[in-house]
Amino acid sequence: MQEILKALPGMAKDKQKENKKFFSKLKKKTPKDLDLQMQDMHEEEFSRINCLDCANCCKTTGPLFTNKDIERISKFLKLKPQQFIDKYLRIDEDKDYVLQQVPCTFLGHDNYCLIYDVRPKACREYPHTDRKDFHKISNLTIKNTAICPAAYNIVEEMKRRIKV
Repeated sequence: MQEILKALPGMAKDKQKENKKFFSKLKKKTPKDLDLQMQDMHEEEFSRINCLDCANCCKTTGPLFTNKDIERISKFLKLKPQQFIDKYLRIDEDKDYVLQQVPCTFLGHDNYCLIYDVRPKACREYPHTDRKDFHKISNLTIKNTAICPAAYNIVEEMKRRIKV
């Protein structure tokens, strides 16, 4: 997995122009069953990939924390929401709550999430490849191909299966 993670940013960069062109065409000519196809590709890929072998998303990027996330996690940690914010979060340039640092504070040495049952919505949904209206998040998906081997593989599979 380490070799893949080392090569992934370069591989994603090499495919970026091709991927942008593909997603541009996909937006103009979106198949009616795209979300269903994406769910199938997502499930197929995650039957082969174990996130615990990787955890690159947790090591390199931080999720957005919604107010609901903050309330749920702070309750789990037995902190007041403001205490949780002060201890772990900062406000980014888009005025969103994000982690003060990466890798994620809650990532264990064994790649297990210490707050898995109450983790942020963004973490639960990552890499968003099975999301409804998938065609609306092409920029995010292209960005995720440099972070998540599964996202990279899913986009490559999309280009093979979906003719635009």
